[in-house]
Amino acid sequence: MENKDQRLRSPDLFPIGSAERNIGTFGFAIMWVGMAVVLAAFAMGGDGVVTLPLGWVIVASLIGCFLIGLVITIVGDIGVEHGLSFPVYMRAPFGTSGTHIPSIVRAITASIWFGINTYFGSTAMNGILNILTGFDNWVLCFAIFATVQIINTAIGIKAIERFADVAAPIIILISIWIYYVLSGQAASNGTNVWSIEAVEAPATTGVEVFNGFMLVILAVLGFWSTLGNDIPSISRFIKGPKHERNWFKRNKGTIVGTLITMPIVQTFMVAIGGVSYIALGNYDPVVALQESASGLVLAILLLMIILAQWSTNTAANVVPAATIFSNVGGPKVPFYVGVVIAGIVGTLAQPWALFSVLSPFLLYSGAILSGVIGILIVDYYIIRKRRVNVPDLYRSEGQYRYNNGVNLAGYISWILGGGLALIFVNYSFFVGFFVSAIAYYFLAKHWYFRKFKQAEVEDPDDEKYLALTVGKDWVIDEKDDSEKDNIASV
Repeated sequence: MENKDQRLRSPDLFPIGSAERNIGTFGFAIMWVGMAVVLAAFAMGGDGVVTLPLGWVIVASLIGCFLIGLVITIVGDIGVEHGLSFPVYMRAPFGTSGTHIPSIVRAITASIWFGINTYFGSTAMNGILNILTGFDNWVLCFAIFATVQIINTAIGIKAIERFADVAAPIIILISIWIYYVLSGQAASNGTNVWSIEAVEAPATTGVEVFNGFMLVILAVLGFWSTLGNDIPSISRFIKGPKHERNWFKRNKGTIVGTLITMPIVQTFMVAIGGVSYIALGNYDPVVALQESASGLVLAILLLMIILAQWSTNTAANVVPAATIFSNVGGPKVPFYVGVVIAGIVGTLAQPWALFSVLSPFLLYSGAILSGVIGILIVDYYIIRKRRVNVPDLYRSEGQYRYNNGVNLAGYISWILGGGLALIFVNYSFFVGFFVSAIAYYFLAKHWYFRKFKQAEVEDPDDEKYLALTVGKDWVIDEKDDSEKDNIASV
Protein backbone atom coordinates (compact mmCIF):
# COMPACT_ATOMS: atom_id res chain seq x y z
CA MET A 1 0.00 0.00 0.00
CA GLU A 2 1.29 3.43 -0.87
CA ASN A 3 2.72 5.37 2.05
CA LYS A 4 0.40 8.22 3.10
CA ASP A 5 3.31 10.62 2.89
CA GLN A 6 3.68 9.97 -0.83
CA ARG A 7 0.79 12.30 -1.64
CA LEU A 8 2.79 15.12 -0.03
CA ARG A 9 6.00 14.25 -1.85
CA SER A 10 5.52 15.15 -5.47
CA PRO A 11 9.01 15.87 -6.86
CA ASP A 12 7.65 19.00 -8.57
CA LEU A 13 6.92 20.42 -5.11
CA PHE A 14 10.27 19.73 -3.47
CA PRO A 15 12.36 22.73 -2.36
CA ILE A 16 14.45 24.30 -5.11
CA GLY A 17 18.13 24.32 -4.20
CA SER A 18 20.51 27.22 -4.85
CA ALA A 19 22.18 25.50 -7.80
CA GLU A 20 18.80 25.03 -9.52
CA ARG A 21 17.75 28.67 -9.36
CA ASN A 22 18.23 30.29 -12.73
CA ILE A 23 16.37 33.61 -12.63
CA GLY A 24 18.50 36.65 -11.80
CA THR A 25 17.52 40.15 -10.69
CA PHE A 26 17.38 41.48 -14.25
CA GLY A 27 15.51 38.42 -15.50
CA PHE A 28 12.75 38.79 -12.91
CA ALA A 29 12.48 42.52 -13.58
CA ILE A 30 12.05 41.79 -17.29
CA MET A 31 9.34 39.22 -16.48
CA TRP A 32 7.46 42.01 -14.66
CA VAL A 33 7.38 44.12 -17.82
CA GLY A 34 5.11 41.57 -19.43
CA MET A 35 3.18 40.64 -16.30
CA ALA A 36 2.15 44.24 -15.63
CA VAL A 37 0.58 44.74 -19.05
CA VAL A 38 -2.88 43.30 -18.38
CA LEU A 39 -6.48 44.10 -19.19
CA ALA A 40 -7.11 44.81 -15.49
CA ALA A 41 -4.63 47.70 -15.60
CA PHE A 42 -6.43 49.28 -18.54
CA ALA A 43 -9.76 48.76 -16.74
CA MET A 44 -8.46 50.47 -13.60
CA GLY A 45 -7.45 53.49 -15.63
CA GLY A 46 -10.74 53.60 -17.52
CA ASP A 47 -12.82 53.29 -14.34
CA GLY A 48 -10.64 55.82 -12.54
CA VAL A 49 -11.00 58.67 -15.03
CA VAL A 50 -14.77 58.47 -14.81
CA THR A 51 -14.60 60.39 -11.52
CA LEU A 52 -10.98 61.58 -11.16
CA PRO A 53 -8.44 63.51 -13.24
CA LEU A 54 -5.87 61.26 -14.93
CA GLY A 55 -3.09 62.62 -12.71
CA TRP A 56 -4.85 61.50 -9.52
CA VAL A 57 -5.52 58.07 -11.02
CA ILE A 58 -1.79 57.70 -11.72
CA VAL A 59 -0.84 58.71 -8.16
CA ALA A 60 -3.33 56.21 -6.73
CA SER A 61 -1.96 53.49 -8.99
CA LEU A 62 1.63 54.18 -7.88
CA ILE A 63 0.61 53.98 -4.21
CA GLY A 64 -1.29 50.73 -4.76
CA CYS A 65 1.58 49.22 -6.77
CA PHE A 66 4.16 50.11 -4.14
CA LEU A 67 2.05 48.68 -1.31
CA ILE A 68 1.32 45.39 -3.05
CA GLY A 69 4.89 45.25 -4.37
CA LEU A 70 6.16 45.44 -0.81
CA VAL A 71 3.75 42.66 0.22
CA ILE A 72 4.84 40.48 -2.71
CA THR A 73 8.52 40.94 -1.79
CA ILE A 74 7.87 40.17 1.88
CA VAL A 75 5.99 36.95 1.11
CA GLY A 76 8.50 36.07 -1.61
CA ASP A 77 11.20 35.48 1.01
CA ILE A 78 9.56 32.10 1.68
CA GLY A 79 10.67 30.97 -1.76
CA VAL A 80 14.02 32.77 -1.71
CA GLU A 81 15.06 31.48 1.72
CA HIS A 82 13.64 27.95 1.69
CA GLY A 83 12.95 27.21 -1.98
CA LEU A 84 9.32 26.39 -1.10
CA SER A 85 6.24 26.86 -3.28
CA PHE A 86 3.07 28.53 -2.02
CA PRO A 87 0.87 25.43 -1.53
CA VAL A 88 3.63 23.57 0.32
CA TYR A 89 4.29 26.41 2.79
CA MET A 90 0.54 26.78 3.27
CA ARG A 91 0.69 23.45 5.10
CA ALA A 92 2.19 25.37 8.04
CA PRO A 93 -0.61 27.92 8.70
CA PHE A 94 -3.46 25.76 7.33
CA GLY A 95 -2.37 22.11 7.78
CA THR A 96 -1.27 19.33 5.43
CA SER A 97 -4.87 18.83 4.28
CA GLY A 98 -6.20 22.29 5.13
CA THR A 99 -3.85 23.87 2.58
CA HIS A 100 -6.08 22.69 -0.25
CA ILE A 101 -9.15 24.94 0.11
CA PRO A 102 -7.41 28.36 0.22
CA SER A 103 -4.89 27.14 -2.36
CA ILE A 104 -7.61 25.98 -4.75
CA VAL A 105 -9.38 29.34 -4.37
CA ARG A 106 -6.17 30.96 -5.55
CA ALA A 107 -5.68 28.38 -8.34
CA ILE A 108 -9.18 28.91 -9.70
CA THR A 109 -8.70 32.69 -9.60
CA ALA A 110 -5.39 32.34 -11.45
CA SER A 111 -7.01 30.03 -14.01
CA ILE A 112 -9.84 32.51 -14.59
CA TRP A 113 -7.27 35.25 -15.16
CA PHE A 114 -5.49 32.95 -17.59
CA GLY A 115 -8.77 32.69 -19.49
CA ILE A 116 -9.43 36.45 -19.41
CA ASN A 117 -5.95 37.34 -20.63
CA THR A 118 -6.03 34.60 -23.25
CA TYR A 119 -9.33 35.94 -24.59
CA PHE A 120 -7.90 39.46 -24.60
CA GLY A 121 -4.84 38.26 -26.51
CA SER A 122 -6.90 36.13 -28.88
CA THR A 123 -9.02 39.12 -29.93
CA ALA A 124 -5.79 40.96 -30.73
CA MET A 125 -4.51 37.94 -32.67
CA ASN A 126 -7.79 37.76 -34.56
CA GLY A 127 -7.50 41.48 -35.31
CA ILE A 128 -4.01 41.08 -36.79
CA LEU A 129 -5.06 38.11 -38.95
CA ASN A 130 -8.14 39.99 -40.12
CA ILE A 131 -6.01 42.96 -41.19
CA LEU A 132 -3.41 40.86 -42.98
CA THR A 133 -5.53 38.04 -44.47
CA GLY A 134 -9.22 38.76 -43.89
CA PHE A 135 -9.44 35.82 -41.43
CA ASP A 136 -12.03 36.28 -38.67
CA ASN A 137 -12.46 33.56 -36.04
CA TRP A 138 -11.57 34.54 -32.46
CA VAL A 139 -12.59 31.11 -31.11
CA LEU A 140 -9.88 29.39 -33.14
CA CYS A 141 -7.42 32.12 -32.12
CA PHE A 142 -8.34 31.50 -28.47
CA ALA A 143 -7.67 27.75 -28.82
CA ILE A 144 -4.32 28.31 -30.55
CA PHE A 145 -3.18 31.03 -28.15
CA ALA A 146 -4.14 28.97 -25.08
CA THR A 147 -2.32 25.91 -26.40
CA VAL A 148 0.89 27.82 -27.16
CA GLN A 149 0.94 29.36 -23.66
CA ILE A 150 0.34 25.99 -22.00
CA ILE A 151 3.22 24.42 -23.93
CA ASN A 152 5.52 27.35 -23.10
CA THR A 153 4.71 27.04 -19.37
CA ALA A 154 5.02 23.26 -19.28
CA ILE A 155 8.57 23.49 -20.65
CA GLY A 156 9.64 25.29 -17.45
CA ILE A 157 10.43 28.61 -15.78
CA LYS A 158 13.56 29.24 -17.86
CA ALA A 159 11.53 29.11 -21.07
CA ILE A 160 9.18 31.69 -19.55
CA GLU A 161 12.08 34.00 -18.69
CA ARG A 162 13.57 33.65 -22.19
CA PHE A 163 10.25 34.58 -23.77
CA ALA A 164 10.05 37.63 -21.48
CA ASP A 165 13.54 38.70 -22.59
CA VAL A 166 12.30 38.84 -26.19
CA ALA A 167 8.87 40.30 -25.48
CA ALA A 168 9.77 43.01 -22.93
CA PRO A 169 11.56 45.54 -25.17
CA ILE A 170 8.87 45.17 -27.85
CA ILE A 171 6.15 45.70 -25.23
CA ILE A 172 7.83 48.84 -23.88
CA LEU A 173 8.27 50.45 -27.30
CA ILE A 174 4.78 49.64 -28.53
CA SER A 175 3.23 50.76 -25.22
CA ILE A 176 4.76 54.21 -25.70
CA TRP A 177 3.46 54.19 -29.24
CA ILE A 178 -0.05 53.27 -28.07
CA TYR A 179 -0.04 56.16 -25.60
CA TYR A 180 0.86 58.67 -28.29
CA VAL A 181 -1.70 57.26 -30.72
CA LEU A 182 -4.50 57.50 -28.15
CA SER A 183 -3.52 60.89 -26.69
CA GLY A 184 -3.23 62.20 -30.25
CA GLN A 185 -6.72 60.92 -30.98
CA ALA A 186 -8.01 62.75 -27.90
CA ALA A 187 -6.25 65.96 -28.98
CA SER A 188 -7.81 65.72 -32.45
CA ASN A 189 -11.18 65.73 -30.69
CA GLY A 190 -10.21 68.84 -28.76
CA THR A 191 -9.43 67.07 -25.45
CA ASN A 192 -6.23 67.41 -23.44
CA VAL A 193 -6.03 64.17 -21.44
CA TRP A 194 -4.08 65.88 -18.65
CA SER A 195 -6.39 68.86 -18.15
CA ILE A 196 -9.78 67.16 -18.21
CA GLU A 197 -11.18 66.75 -14.66
CA ALA A 198 -13.11 63.54 -15.34
CA VAL A 199 -15.00 61.89 -18.18
CA GLU A 200 -18.52 61.37 -16.87
CA ALA A 201 -19.14 62.16 -13.19
CA PRO A 202 -16.39 64.36 -11.70
CA ALA A 203 -15.89 64.00 -7.94
CA THR A 204 -16.92 67.32 -6.40
CA THR A 205 -16.51 66.72 -2.65
CA GLY A 206 -13.57 65.57 -0.59
CA VAL A 207 -15.37 62.33 0.25
CA GLU A 208 -16.03 61.56 -3.42
CA VAL A 209 -12.41 62.26 -4.36
CA PHE A 210 -11.16 60.08 -1.51
CA ASN A 211 -13.50 57.21 -2.42
CA GLY A 212 -12.49 57.35 -6.08
CA PHE A 213 -8.82 57.50 -5.11
CA MET A 214 -9.15 54.51 -2.77
CA LEU A 215 -11.07 52.53 -5.38
CA VAL A 216 -8.07 52.67 -7.71
CA ILE A 217 -5.66 51.70 -4.92
CA LEU A 218 -7.85 48.78 -3.83
CA ALA A 219 -8.30 47.60 -7.43
CA VAL A 220 -4.51 47.37 -7.76
CA LEU A 221 -4.22 45.61 -4.39
CA GLY A 222 -7.08 43.26 -5.24
CA PHE A 223 -5.63 42.25 -8.58
CA TRP A 224 -2.08 41.60 -7.39
CA SER A 225 -3.22 40.03 -4.09
CA THR A 226 -3.35 36.84 -6.16
CA LEU A 227 0.40 36.93 -6.78
CA GLY A 228 0.91 38.30 -3.25
CA ASN A 229 -0.21 34.88 -2.03
CA ASP A 230 1.70 32.55 -4.29
CA ILE A 231 4.80 34.53 -5.21
CA PRO A 232 6.91 31.80 -3.48
CA SER A 233 6.02 29.50 -6.39
CA ILE A 234 8.02 31.89 -8.59
CA SER A 235 10.55 33.37 -6.14
CA ARG A 236 11.91 29.90 -5.31
CA PHE A 237 13.54 30.04 -8.76
CA ILE A 238 15.18 33.44 -8.12
CA LYS A 239 18.87 33.52 -7.26
CA GLY A 240 19.82 34.76 -3.80
CA PRO A 241 23.15 35.23 -1.98
CA LYS A 242 24.16 32.53 0.49
CA HIS A 243 25.08 33.41 4.08
CA GLU A 244 23.28 36.76 3.72
CA ARG A 245 21.35 37.90 6.80
CA ASN A 246 20.41 41.32 5.48
CA TRP A 247 16.81 40.98 4.27
CA PHE A 248 17.15 43.61 1.54
CA LYS A 249 20.33 42.15 0.08
CA ARG A 250 18.94 38.62 0.23
CA ASN A 251 15.77 39.66 -1.60
CA LYS A 252 17.34 42.01 -4.13
CA GLY A 253 16.29 39.64 -6.90
CA THR A 254 12.61 40.31 -6.19
CA ILE A 255 12.84 43.90 -4.92
CA VAL A 256 13.95 45.40 -8.25
CA GLY A 257 11.06 43.76 -10.08
CA THR A 258 8.27 44.31 -7.56
CA LEU A 259 9.17 47.75 -6.22
CA ILE A 260 10.64 49.42 -9.30
CA THR A 261 9.65 47.69 -12.56
CA MET A 262 6.10 46.72 -11.65
CA PRO A 263 4.94 50.14 -10.30
CA ILE A 264 6.37 51.97 -13.33
CA VAL A 265 5.02 49.61 -16.01
CA GLN A 266 1.69 48.91 -14.31
CA THR A 267 0.98 52.62 -13.76
CA PHE A 268 1.84 53.39 -17.36
CA MET A 269 -0.72 50.78 -18.42
CA VAL A 270 -3.28 52.34 -16.08
CA ALA A 271 -2.55 55.67 -17.78
CA ILE A 272 -3.06 54.09 -21.22
CA GLY A 273 -6.43 52.71 -20.06
CA GLY A 274 -7.40 56.16 -18.81
CA VAL A 275 -6.29 57.89 -22.00
CA SER A 276 -8.09 55.28 -24.09
CA TYR A 277 -11.33 55.92 -22.20
CA ILE A 278 -10.95 59.70 -22.44
CA ALA A 279 -10.20 59.54 -26.16
CA LEU A 280 -12.64 56.90 -27.37
CA GLY A 281 -14.92 55.92 -24.47
CA ASN A 282 -13.45 52.41 -24.10
CA TYR A 283 -10.62 51.34 -21.78
CA ASP A 284 -9.93 48.23 -23.89
CA PRO A 285 -7.11 49.36 -26.24
CA VAL A 286 -7.85 46.48 -28.64
CA VAL A 287 -11.29 47.95 -29.33
CA ALA A 288 -10.08 51.53 -29.05
CA LEU A 289 -7.19 51.06 -31.45
CA GLN A 290 -9.39 49.38 -34.03
CA GLU A 291 -11.35 52.63 -34.12
CA SER A 292 -8.33 54.93 -34.33
CA ALA A 293 -5.72 53.03 -36.35
CA SER A 294 -5.65 50.72 -39.34
CA GLY A 295 -3.46 48.53 -41.49
CA LEU A 296 0.08 47.63 -40.47
CA VAL A 297 0.12 50.23 -37.67
CA LEU A 298 -2.83 48.57 -35.98
CA ALA A 299 -1.32 45.11 -36.48
CA ILE A 300 1.90 46.17 -34.73
CA LEU A 301 -0.01 47.73 -31.85
CA LEU A 302 -2.10 44.59 -31.40
CA LEU A 303 1.07 42.47 -31.43
CA MET A 304 2.06 44.12 -28.13
CA ILE A 305 -1.22 43.00 -26.59
CA ILE A 306 -0.54 39.39 -27.60
CA LEU A 307 3.03 39.39 -26.26
CA ALA A 308 1.96 41.04 -23.00
CA GLN A 309 -0.86 38.60 -22.27
CA TRP A 310 1.41 35.67 -23.06
CA SER A 311 4.12 36.93 -20.71
CA THR A 312 1.60 37.70 -17.96
CA ASN A 313 -0.23 34.40 -18.14
CA THR A 314 2.70 32.04 -18.09
CA ALA A 315 4.42 33.55 -15.04
CA ALA A 316 1.63 35.11 -12.96
CA ASN A 317 -1.23 32.69 -13.61
CA VAL A 318 -0.36 29.32 -15.07
CA VAL A 319 2.75 28.57 -12.95
CA PRO A 320 0.99 29.27 -9.61
CA ALA A 321 -2.21 27.46 -10.62
CA ALA A 322 -0.35 24.42 -11.95
CA THR A 323 1.77 24.20 -8.79
CA ILE A 324 -1.38 24.21 -6.65
CA PHE A 325 -3.17 21.58 -8.75
CA SER A 326 -0.03 19.42 -8.53
CA ASN A 327 -0.04 19.83 -4.75
CA VAL A 328 -3.67 18.72 -4.51
CA GLY A 329 -3.20 15.75 -6.80
CA GLY A 330 0.16 14.60 -5.44
CA PRO A 331 2.72 12.67 -7.51
CA LYS A 332 -0.03 11.48 -9.90
CA VAL A 333 -0.50 15.09 -11.05
CA PRO A 334 2.92 16.36 -12.19
CA PHE A 335 3.44 20.03 -12.98
CA TYR A 336 2.70 19.73 -16.70
CA VAL A 337 -0.67 18.10 -15.94
CA GLY A 338 -1.42 20.97 -13.56
CA VAL A 339 -0.68 23.36 -16.43
CA VAL A 340 -3.27 21.63 -18.61
CA ILE A 341 -5.84 21.68 -15.79
CA ALA A 342 -5.31 25.43 -15.35
CA GLY A 343 -5.96 25.93 -19.06
CA ILE A 344 -9.15 23.87 -18.97
CA VAL A 345 -10.52 25.66 -15.89
CA GLY A 346 -9.71 29.05 -17.39
CA THR A 347 -11.60 28.19 -20.57
CA LEU A 348 -14.63 26.70 -18.79
CA ALA A 349 -14.97 29.97 -16.84
CA GLN A 350 -16.06 31.60 -20.15
CA PRO A 351 -13.76 34.64 -19.77
CA TRP A 352 -15.41 36.41 -22.71
CA ALA A 353 -18.45 36.93 -20.44
CA LEU A 354 -16.51 38.45 -17.52
CA PHE A 355 -15.53 41.85 -18.93
CA SER A 356 -18.55 43.70 -17.55
CA VAL A 357 -17.84 42.53 -14.00
CA LEU A 358 -14.06 42.94 -14.02
CA SER A 359 -13.77 45.68 -11.38
CA PRO A 360 -16.16 44.00 -8.87
CA PHE A 361 -14.31 40.73 -9.50
CA LEU A 362 -11.04 42.42 -8.51
CA LEU A 363 -12.53 43.74 -5.26
CA TYR A 364 -14.14 40.45 -4.23
CA SER A 365 -11.17 38.26 -5.14
CA GLY A 366 -8.93 40.69 -3.26
CA ALA A 367 -11.24 40.45 -0.26
CA ILE A 368 -11.04 36.66 -0.14
CA LEU A 369 -7.29 36.37 -0.74
CA SER A 370 -6.06 39.33 1.31
CA GLY A 371 -6.70 37.42 4.54
CA VAL A 372 -4.45 34.59 3.38
CA ILE A 373 -1.61 37.07 2.80
CA GLY A 374 -2.00 38.45 6.34
CA ILE A 375 -1.90 34.94 7.79
CA LEU A 376 1.18 33.99 5.72
CA ILE A 377 3.14 37.03 6.87
CA VAL A 378 2.28 36.60 10.55
CA ASP A 379 2.98 32.86 10.47
CA TYR A 380 6.31 33.17 8.66
CA TYR A 381 7.78 36.35 10.11
CA ILE A 382 6.21 36.98 13.51
CA ILE A 383 5.52 33.50 14.88
CA ARG A 384 8.16 31.33 13.19
CA LYS A 385 10.63 34.19 12.60
CA ARG A 386 11.44 32.80 9.13
CA ARG A 387 12.43 29.42 10.55
CA VAL A 388 10.57 26.42 9.14
CA ASN A 389 10.67 22.71 9.94
CA VAL A 390 10.61 21.92 6.22
CA PRO A 391 10.91 18.10 6.39
CA ASP A 392 7.66 17.93 8.37
CA LEU A 393 5.86 19.80 5.59
CA TYR A 394 6.23 16.56 3.63
CA ARG A 395 5.07 14.21 6.41
CA SER A 396 1.40 13.40 6.94
CA GLU A 397 2.01 12.63 10.62
CA GLY A 398 4.42 15.49 11.30
CA GLN A 399 3.89 18.66 13.32
CA TYR A 400 1.74 20.25 10.59
CA ARG A 401 -0.91 17.54 10.79
CA TYR A 402 -2.65 19.47 13.58
CA ASN A 403 -6.28 18.30 13.90
CA ASN A 404 -6.74 15.73 11.11
CA GLY A 405 -4.55 17.81 8.82
CA VAL A 406 -6.27 21.14 9.53
CA ASN A 407 -4.97 24.20 11.42
CA LEU A 408 -8.16 25.66 12.89
CA ALA A 409 -6.38 28.89 13.84
CA GLY A 410 -5.70 29.54 10.17
CA TYR A 411 -9.24 28.77 9.05
CA ILE A 412 -10.98 30.78 11.76
CA SER A 413 -8.75 33.77 11.01
CA TRP A 414 -9.32 33.49 7.27
CA ILE A 415 -13.09 33.25 7.65
CA LEU A 416 -13.15 36.27 9.99
CA GLY A 417 -10.96 38.43 7.76
CA GLY A 418 -12.42 37.32 4.45
CA GLY A 419 -15.99 37.60 5.72
CA LEU A 420 -15.55 41.14 7.01
CA ALA A 421 -13.70 42.11 3.82
CA LEU A 422 -16.69 40.98 1.76
CA ILE A 423 -18.96 43.13 3.94
CA PHE A 424 -16.72 46.20 3.76
CA VAL A 425 -15.82 45.55 0.14
CA ASN A 426 -14.80 49.15 -0.59
CA TYR A 427 -11.82 48.61 1.74
CA SER A 428 -11.64 44.86 1.21
CA PHE A 429 -7.89 44.33 1.04
CA PHE A 430 -7.07 46.29 4.19
CA VAL A 431 -9.92 44.76 6.20
CA GLY A 432 -9.14 41.19 5.15
CA PHE A 433 -5.41 41.56 5.60
CA PHE A 434 -5.36 43.14 9.06
CA VAL A 435 -8.29 41.25 10.61
CA SER A 436 -6.93 37.86 9.51
CA ALA A 437 -3.37 38.76 10.52
CA ILE A 438 -4.31 39.92 14.02
CA ALA A 439 -6.73 37.04 14.60
CA TYR A 440 -4.15 34.48 13.48
CA TYR A 441 -1.46 35.90 15.73
CA PHE A 442 -3.55 35.51 18.86
CA LEU A 443 -5.24 32.24 17.92
CA ALA A 444 -2.05 30.50 16.77
CA LYS A 445 0.41 31.83 19.32
CA HIS A 446 -1.79 31.75 22.41
CA TRP A 447 -4.02 28.79 21.63
CA TYR A 448 -3.27 26.42 18.77
CA PHE A 449 0.51 26.26 18.97
CA ARG A 450 0.33 25.62 22.69
CA LYS A 451 -1.70 22.56 21.85
CA PHE A 452 0.28 21.55 18.77
CA LYS A 453 3.92 22.36 19.47
CA GLN A 454 5.98 23.73 16.60
CA ALA A 455 9.65 22.72 16.69
CA GLU A 456 10.96 25.92 15.12
CA VAL A 457 8.96 28.02 17.57
CA GLU A 458 10.09 26.06 20.60
CA ASP A 459 13.72 25.96 19.47
CA PRO A 460 14.39 28.73 16.86
CA ASP A 461 17.79 27.36 15.85
CA ASP A 462 19.24 28.90 12.68
CA GLU A 463 21.17 25.82 11.58
CA LYS A 464 18.12 23.58 11.98
CA TYR A 465 15.43 25.72 10.44
CA LEU A 466 16.96 28.28 8.04
CA ALA A 467 18.38 27.48 4.60
CA LEU A 468 19.87 30.16 2.31
CA THR A 469 20.78 32.42 5.24
CA VAL A 470 23.07 29.72 6.64
CA GLY A 471 24.26 28.56 3.21
CA LYS A 472 22.26 25.35 3.03
CA ASP A 473 19.54 23.68 0.94
CA TRP A 474 16.62 21.56 2.02
CA VAL A 475 16.86 18.02 0.63
CA ILE A 476 13.70 15.87 0.68
CA ASP A 477 13.72 12.20 -0.25
CA GLU A 478 10.90 10.99 -2.51
CA LYS A 479 10.14 8.24 0.00
CA ASP A 480 9.47 9.02 3.65
CA ASP A 481 12.87 8.69 5.27
CA SER A 482 13.51 10.80 8.35
CA GLU A 483 17.23 10.18 8.07
CA LYS A 484 17.41 11.60 4.53
CA ASP A 485 15.11 14.59 4.97
CA ASN A 486 17.49 17.25 6.14
CA ILE A 487 19.47 20.27 5.11
CA ALA A 488 22.59 19.79 3.08
CA SER A 489 25.50 22.14 2.64
CA VAL A 490 25.57 23.93 -0.68
